[in-house]
Amino acid sequence: MSGKGRTDDGRGRLGSALSGLAVAVGCVLFLGGFIWGAVVYQPYTVPTDSMSPTVMAGDRVLAQRIDGGQVRRGDIVVFRDAQWGDMPMVKRVVGVGGDKIACCGDRGKLTVNGTAVEEPYLRNKGLASRDSFTATVPKGQLFLLGDERSGSLDSRVHLQDPGQGSVPRSAVTARLDAVAWPLDGGLLDRPQGFAALPGGVSQPGPVKLMVGSVAAGALLILAGAAYGPIARRLSGKRRGASGSGRGGAGRGTAAAGVG
Repeated sequence: MSGKGRTDDGRGRLGSALSGLAVAVGCVLFLGGFIWGAVVYQPYTVPTDSMSPTVMAGDRVLAQRIDGGQVRRGDIVVFRDAQWGDMPMVKRVVGVGGDKIACCGDRGKLTVNGTAVEEPYLRNKGLASRDSFTATVPKGQLFLLGDERSGSLDSRVHLQDPGQGSVPRSAVTARLDAVAWPLDGGLLDRPQGFAALPGGVSQPGPVKLMVGSVAAGALLILAGAAYGPIARRLSGKRRGASGSGRGGAGRGTAAAGVG
């Protein structure tokens, strides 16, 4: 009986150690995910419907802090430029330095360097723009349009400005990766219509890994914290069953003796 006691005690200590380790690792993953997110991402509230239906006015989005040199065609960026009112704005990059942007080409599509671009994210599936235009993007600049082309005040409005409506890459502060609220917003896909053009499209940020770290940490913390109560309950049941068995055996022996 003393050997069994030592075995049970050893198992109990091992279980407690593992549960403590699970909680510790879970805390690291959980808190690390939030800290990672705070360093890499900035929350931002979309001010207008100019990017609908991709993102709507009032949506809370996660915008990855990036350098303007990392921007690719198709990215939805947060930028600030004096000629646009010197306030944070959200638009989609459709052209980079050296591109010739025109609308509307084949079947009403936007063209970049003569190549028609598929834009499935547009609210209106007809013309890519109600007004025809052409622009050549200067080196180091970006040409930006809203997804809600009928009402977006974007590069088309600034065509007569220096740079033909483009903004410097340095004006970009972040790139949208996901809609945090409402919860059904999810990740923002990179549009494949720009993928065949030189430079391709950008890679998604680490938001999936960040969320995975937080979720895994939470599960480990819950599992480690639940071990103690579950182990005590199971141990109590085993002791109760063992005591009941010994009592039954004793009564059986006494009855046999009387007979």
